Amino acid sequence: MTQKNRGEPSNLRPDLLAIAELIPPGAKALDLGCADGALLAHLIAEKQVLGRGIELSEAGVLACVRRGLSVRQGNLQEGLADYPDNSFDYVILSQTLRYLNDPAMILAEMLRVGRQAVVSFANWGYWRNRVGLLWYGRIPQAPDYPQPWHEPPRWQAFTIADFTDFCQANGYLVRQRVYLSRGRRGYLWANLLARNAVYVLEQQNL
Repeated sequence: MTQKNRGEPSNLRPDLLAIAELIPPGAKALDLGCADGALLAHLIAEKQVLGRGIELSEAGVLACVRRGLSVRQGNLQEGLADYPDNSFDYVILSQTLRYLNDPAMILAEMLRVGRQAVVSFANWGYWRNRVGLLWYGRIPQAPDYPQPWHEPPRWQAFTIADFTDFCQANGYLVRQRVYLSRGRRGYLWANLLARNAVYVLEQQNL
């Protein structure tokens, strides 16, 4: 890695920094919806991770190529289908779950391809969202990721409590979890006070 790339991690979003801390040095990782490759570049430069990515947008793929990253263009479903079981130690999905048409299928594929899945998402249960919905009667935007409901890609709002219920219903074991609010971490009343969350999942029978 060039010195320029090694200076980039400080620009990472708080949830990406939290994800990076959860990935051990030398691990094999696949980043789904890797955008411009900032997280992959960080993991490779700072932790010598063997990293690959899948990104749908041409602009994102070109940005990754400029960083010297191994990234393929395509949608998540088709991209994951090409990998055999347990190809990676970690499969990462950051701030993308709310846009998926079939999140249960994608998470199942992530835990087929990888031994653990790392998922970050915005929490619509955050207290300011609740107050905004009560006071203004309008669906709030995602904390820290403002996007009107009518703009593509369309999203589905859900909370930390919703995702915890989803994991239990699908037999996923939550290995670790990190709750964030304005870059700070906290675990008390997370569904009310956290703006974003990061979960590390395994299959229950592993």
